[in-house]
Amino acid sequence: MAEPVIQGWCPGALRPMPSGDGWVIRVRPPGGRLTPQQAREIARLARTHGNGVIDLSSRANIHLRGVTERSHVPLIEGLDALGLIDDNPEAEERRNIVLSPFWSANDGSVELATALAKSLTAPDTPQLPAKFGFAVDCGPRPVLTHVSADIRLERDANGGLICRADGAAKAARVSAANAVSTMLALADWFIRSGGVAGERGRMAAHLARGAALPEIFSEVPAPSAASFSPEPGPVAQGVMVGFAFGQVPAELLDALSEHGALRVTPWRMLLIEDIGAMPDLPGLITRPHDPMLRVMACTGAPGCLQAAQPTRALASALAPHLPDGAILHVSGCAKGCAHPRPAAFTLTAHAEGFDLIRDGHARDLPLHRGMTAERLAAHPAILREAL
Repeated sequence: MAEPVIQGWCPGALRPMPSGDGWVIRVRPPGGRLTPQQAREIARLARTHGNGVIDLSSRANIHLRGVTERSHVPLIEGLDALGLIDDNPEAEERRNIVLSPFWSANDGSVELATALAKSLTAPDTPQLPAKFGFAVDCGPRPVLTHVSADIRLERDANGGLICRADGAAKAARVSAANAVSTMLALADWFIRSGGVAGERGRMAAHLARGAALPEIFSEVPAPSAASFSPEPGPVAQGVMVGFAFGQVPAELLDALSEHGALRVTPWRMLLIEDIGAMPDLPGLITRPHDPMLRVMACTGAPGCLQAAQPTRALASALAPHLPDGAILHVSGCAKGCAHPRPAAFTLTAHAEGFDLIRDGHARDLPLHRGMTAERLAAHPAILREAL
């Protein structure tokens, strides 16, 4: 089996990534929020300059697909008019921040995320790896624990702000005044202590290899990693709605913009601000226990150049047959981009079919090898038999 190519970087708006259906560009909405006008215009731009397919990412970003070399320039001009383009690709790459979508106007989260973004795009900012990221998770309890980030801003048991390195059991006490400078100092320490040389430049791997944090990062225990399962339904800030595989057709995004501002979540859902009832629109997942919420699948072939098989038709066929609570990950290659964590069932594609992995990643040793999509779809009990 051919090894997939690990790019080591993510697409941006100014630095698109080639794919099987054209260029993919990533839009990083400031604060993870789109005004109704921005959402409406993104939908129009996706139809005009792409193929109308919009993906929600696991870092609360938006991907527009099907962009071409000719359409890229007018697309960027349109996004720039909406205030969604950085000054240069370097600044865009550094602004890798996930903000909890459950922020409130008085918890300081937006202000802290804005200050961090401004500092990260300054010319003298530490040159961090492309996938190195920050989480601003300042609600009463952390909700981004299982979202990829290397430096986290959270609250302790008494409600005080703390800065924590991902993978560390303890953290440093900070205030709103010094939180950003402490996060940047921790990022600088990561570089100076050799973190960039490690496994794709990630904080948890650096600590696992024995790197010792500066003393202030042992002041207070980290919050307990309580289980948090985001799902569609009412929340204090509005309502959450889901989408199969986190994919939003441009027409649906346009329709959602009529209901209010949208917060992009890292769970491939959107939070519609300040409404109490679910929109009645085709294509939305509104039921909390819909099995499609427990199915992860990448773009697959032919949309991804590295995928060996189509993925989403098979994932949809298997979803109704999943055991309660189990997650199914259908991956077009061994990279496992759609779900980098272990899943109860993982189907990894290769040229001859799919390998079935239990309680593991897309790259792990399989329980069964070489099953075709047709066989799997016709005999979904294979999943239950693998328990």
